[in-house]
Amino acid sequence: MKKILMAEDEENISDFVSRGLKNFDYDVTVVDNGTEAWRMLEEGNSFDLVMLDIRMPGMTGLEVCRRIRELFGYQTPVLMLTALDTTDDIVLGLQNGADEYIAKPFKFVELLARIQALLRRSVFAHESTSLCCGELRLEASSHKAFRGEKEWSLSVKEFRLLQYMMEHEGEILSRRQLLRDVWDKDFDTNTNVIDVYVRYLRQKIDDEFEHKMIQTVIGTGYCFKK
Repeated sequence: MKKILMAEDEENISDFVSRGLKNFDYDVTVVDNGTEAWRMLEEGNSFDLVMLDIRMPGMTGLEVCRRIRELFGYQTPVLMLTALDTTDDIVLGLQNGADEYIAKPFKFVELLARIQALLRRSVFAHESTSLCCGELRLEASSHKAFRGEKEWSLSVKEFRLLQYMMEHEGEILSRRQLLRDVWDKDFDTNTNVIDVYVRYLRQKIDDEFEHKMIQTVIGTGYCFKK
């Protein structure tokens, strides 16, 4: 049985979500503030997934997520629950180490699908140690990329996006495909979050090198070439 920690200060939401997840055989622990969530994690309680509201009493969800990554690394997936749905807010959450976010109000079936996808990815990440494509190496355990003598730490979404591109080397990847397979969004949106993260990756793995691995396909999306 998978164990989930949920930190949410709106009781109607936490009750609704916890009851729903228990019907799918998840063991859910609910706390109503970030400080208590961090205390449970710091004391060594083990969870397969952590759900954090961004705005709640005590420590914010962003702060809890940042501390999780600093102390425990990237072994446990983190899903942010937020009423904020702008690109800047999404990017801020992901930069603090979140794997995914879902904006309130949400349908339970959508939340369940996100949780199931994150847990599947978590199993894959534990099984995969490294991925090489040309002169670029990606390490799953440390979330680091290596090219030549350079080394970079990657956020969760930077890692997942680069991993996906490397796994599909030479293929033209549309923005919609990347939204679907990396962000688990099965529809077109007006967000430019993919372009934002491609820019982050280029600054790390391409800018200092003559050969550019991440190439733009005008009118379509991107292509990774080793």
